[in-house]
Amino acid sequence: MLIENIKLAFAAMRGSKMRTVLSLLGIIIGVASVVAILTIGQSASTSITESIATGGLDMITIYPSFDQRRSGIFDEEFSDTILRDIEGISTVLPQSTSSAQVRNGQETMSASVSGVLSTYVDVLNLEFAEGTFFTAMDNLNYRQVVVLGSDVADELFPDQSALGQYVSIYRNQAKSFLVVGVLESKDATYNLSYDNTVFIPYNTFSQRFARISGVGTYVLKVADGYQTIEVADRVTEYLDGIVGSDGYSIFSPATLAEMANEITGTFSAFLAAIAAISLLVGGIGIMNIMLVSVAERTKEIGIRKALGASPNVIRGQFIIEALTLTILGGMLGIVLGAFISFAVTNVMDWSLHLSYTSVILALGFSMFVGIFFGWYPAMKASRLDPIDALNYE
Repeated sequence: MLIENIKLAFAAMRGSKMRTVLSLLGIIIGVASVVAILTIGQSASTSITESIATGGLDMITIYPSFDQRRSGIFDEEFSDTILRDIEGISTVLPQSTSSAQVRNGQETMSASVSGVLSTYVDVLNLEFAEGTFFTAMDNLNYRQVVVLGSDVADELFPDQSALGQYVSIYRNQAKSFLVVGVLESKDATYNLSYDNTVFIPYNTFSQRFARISGVGTYVLKVADGYQTIEVADRVTEYLDGIVGSDGYSIFSPATLAEMANEITGTFSAFLAAIAAISLLVGGIGIMNIMLVSVAERTKEIGIRKALGASPNVIRGQFIIEALTLTILGGMLGIVLGAFISFAVTNVMDWSLHLSYTSVILALGFSMFVGIFFGWYPAMKASRLDPIDALNYE
């Protein structure tokens, strides 16, 4: 019976193609809109998260204020204090950065000079085109060694390897540094452009290069098994108790990623809800075509009832017909929505992440529309009197 009703539904569609197409348009547009909006929103959210993740979703950075850096609280030993007093942190790296002129022979460029510990390379997962990072002994002995970002190496050593060469770094005076490594190109994160930065040992930076009185930033790595946002809240509460909220600023990529996901998720849901209204409009179109279909097939209904078809059979026939229409429209809408999503993400250079939830939601809602708006015409058909139906002109 079900197969027969589906065949009758397709026969009715073929009998009035233009009317069927116009009725399906509302369902197709509604489903395509819901699928496209939710898929594009999810793709945007994932791409933003992936971009932010280059800075490390398990990283937290503390920026002491200028006054607090001079107060002596935020010194190198404060790294050990944070590690001891705040649960959920595996590593704390002091880092100070300044700008300077870097020179090799006649080639000179402006770059950031960052003083860091030797463990920085492992925490930030840096990769090398040549050489390696400096060692803990280089830091303890204040050695003048340097690791170049890829852009700096290309600018200062365009036709030769930088490894083993010397560069001069100018701030108050020129100092010569031995190149021990060159980084692979790496996307800039929230606080540093790696390609345009040179890295030197932290002790060398603080004692021989800039003679700083306090640490510029602290990079914290969250321990396995802990939530970055929760640890960031602990860090905030801890620092508020020491220097007050004006004495520092804090940043976590995980916090930014969560905010971005919440914004894109809320915005996508809002747009999808608006787009779903077109499904209701499409449902009205389905009801219209079903009422017209009942009127046109009144004699057919009368004959079937005269031959013994029960009201339930007649009602089932027209509900199946409405469901067939909406499911067909839903499937075409899913294909159209996926195509729109692919086109938009391709133009925006995002990775495509099809929202299967939106597919199931849109198809399920279109089926609900078919049943809801097909019920009245089906009931009307099932209640027709056989004699009146046979005499209908």
